[in-house]
Amino acid sequence: LDLLCEQIKEVVRLYPNCDGIFLDIISQNQCCCKWCLASMEQNGLDAMKEEDRKTNARMVLEKYYRATTAAAKVDDPNMRVFHNSGHITKGDTDILKYFSHLELESLPTGGWGYDHFPLSAKYCTQLDKDFLGMTGKFHTTWGEFGGYKHPNALRYECAAMIAMGAKCSVGDQLHPCGQLDESTYELIGAAYAEVEAKETWCDNVKPVSDIGLLSSIAVGGSSERESGADTGAGRILLESHMLFDILDAEMDFSPYKALLLPDDVRVDSTLKAKIDAYLAAGGKLILSGDSGLNEDGTAFLWDIGAEFEGKSEFCPDYVLPVEGVRPSFCNSPLVMYQPSNRIKATAGQSLGDTFDSYFNRTFRHFCSHQHTPYQNQASGYDCGVISGSVLYLAHPVFSIYAAYGAVAYKEYAVNAIRRFLGNDISVNTNMPSTARLSLMRQPQEDRYVLHLLYANTISRGGTLQLSGGTTSATKPIEVIEELMPLRNSTVSVKVPEDISGVTLEPQGLDVPFTRNGDRIEIQVDEFVCHQMLVLSY
Repeated sequence: LDLLCEQIKEVVRLYPNCDGIFLDIISQNQCCCKWCLASMEQNGLDAMKEEDRKTNARMVLEKYYRATTAAAKVDDPNMRVFHNSGHITKGDTDILKYFSHLELESLPTGGWGYDHFPLSAKYCTQLDKDFLGMTGKFHTTWGEFGGYKHPNALRYECAAMIAMGAKCSVGDQLHPCGQLDESTYELIGAAYAEVEAKETWCDNVKPVSDIGLLSSIAVGGSSERESGADTGAGRILLESHMLFDILDAEMDFSPYKALLLPDDVRVDSTLKAKIDAYLAAGGKLILSGDSGLNEDGTAFLWDIGAEFEGKSEFCPDYVLPVEGVRPSFCNSPLVMYQPSNRIKATAGQSLGDTFDSYFNRTFRHFCSHQHTPYQNQASGYDCGVISGSVLYLAHPVFSIYAAYGAVAYKEYAVNAIRRFLGNDISVNTNMPSTARLSLMRQPQEDRYVLHLLYANTISRGGTLQLSGGTTSATKPIEVIEELMPLRNSTVSVKVPEDISGVTLEPQGLDVPFTRNGDRIEIQVDEFVCHQMLVLSY
């Protein structure tokens, strides 16, 4: 601690504009910041109150941003500064004045997984900051000397960065001997060689998106890194190849054909007025679960075309959507693991029935291993409704999908959204759910760039058996090893411009296409990992 204080004093001496924070050990082995307590008292805050401590924590963080950014720019006012905390918090835009750019730390094998980066990037594309993806060469996470992910994994990760409009960054950690590791830079070099060949089509791009996903974390002001509602909605849209951005409440809603509020977005008067204006201009609204209810949960803020009778007393209950909305392989009631809101369609179009269970499971009253089966007769309540410019699903289906991952939940949600949007969806494809798709526009070049990505991820790792019969738990890791070719991929694209030609890039090969009304149809016979289709107009 004494050494730390001496180091802080030296920083203050060198950079007088920076405030030093001096620590002292107090009773019960707790560390207390003298400056923090003094600051709280000066600002009328009580350290015994949690809300006041949170307020002070925000003030301390702001002080850190201000002081360290000033210190970094003492000799060079244009010095690039990024404050890394492993995640870009949605909606927390006040701090961005201390950032010159954004770096999306997201090592898939280090616990982030392969969905984190695209969902983070889809928010950052809407911020007025240049950004890059930040992965690592490690098999696990930072500081793994002697750890190497498979070269194909890094090829895919770098391709995903440029497909989402990001720059590229791959992290390493220098050995104490000071020599660069040859295997590491062969691995990085191979991935970057592919990026270099594609840069022409990846610079100065803007994403094309149909749906604006309004983040429940951003609206609720949560400090959590993710929510089930956001994660589940993002995964469903990624896996169904729908074009979307992730938004906070301050962003512009007007470019989107539909605005999605997943599961638990409570709307205040300011946000309601903004959404009302969006709807009046021709936008559409997708709601689920408690999203769209007033602050006390007693009524909907918009006419959903149904009567609202409060929260269901049954958990779980079941849904049987109508033909065309129900999952393709499921013609019986589907269990839903979180309660629904009770709605009865009036002017709206019902999307199907809910079925109550016979009773809620308790210690005294239960059936089988998990939960009670459904009653044979429908409950009389609807599982969802479409009314004019509003689609409502009565369950928090996105949170349920995030928790359980059942394909049936995804198909139910996607089928409802597709019925609601109809031909307004910009891109349709037959690619598998593990493939990714993005559409970027290069306005200065008069062209669109359609990115197709495909890798088969697999979860590996688990419990390590040690000598003496003991075990050590390790987290399963998402791994990419083989990059298998994806064959006979078809895409149907609808854009306002008249497309004059399509090429495969960077190969420079012309691709035949056909016109089908206001859409063009393209087939890609085969690609591995990443393929760009350039649509010129």
